[in-house]
Amino acid sequence: MKLEPHNNGDATRERILDEAERLFAQKGYDAVTVREITSAAGAHLAAVNYHFSNKENLYLEVFRSRWMQRALKMRQPLLELEQRDDFTAEDVVRTLARAFLAGDLTAEQRQRHSLLASREMGNQSGVFKLLAQESMVPFMDLVVRLWQRCLPRPMAVESLELIALSIFSQVLYFNFARPAVSLVTGREYDTEFVEQLVDHITNFALHGLNGDETQ
Repeated sequence: MKLEPHNNGDATRERILDEAERLFAQKGYDAVTVREITSAAGAHLAAVNYHFSNKENLYLEVFRSRWMQRALKMRQPLLELEQRDDFTAEDVVRTLARAFLAGDLTAEQRQRHSLLASREMGNQSGVFKLLAQESMVPFMDLVVRLWQRCLPRPMAVESLELIALSIFSQVLYFNFARPAVSLVTGREYDTEFVEQLVDHITNFALHGLNGDETQ
């Protein structure tokens, strides 16, 4: 089974998916009922069975048609970078950070994306295994491959993977913890602040890529 998108223009189906994604991100799979989803979507209770058969398939479809499509969109700038003849390690980090924190997605979409991923990392359900196989591992391999092409000296793959994971951890946090970050920093997530976060993540990662160690 693969997380391939389903194309369906049914308005009720799309409303159910939108509300299901919002509620699953906010509360987690177990805490959300089908009745709650259909009520929020303004749909009959039977609509979930009609369009998705059951709650589990609805959850899977949220990842197929929402989460995976955003993941592919965020990976695209790195794929475009890979087509260039020349780029730096900083270009890779900055492109990765911007893909998560800026770009075409809304703040709400980014927050939902990060919350859903974080919940799945904690639960490690069947959906998590699909995400790992079809999105997380390919994304990681791409970042490592790019660094291997541009670093001035070779680094062990494991070290590169740990640095990539550190970057992913930061962008996930800065996405789903936006209210806390704004509260602590007193900053709104405007373009200027997002660029400041991109600079921070980039500088942080470059210390690791340059082999800097703190005692």
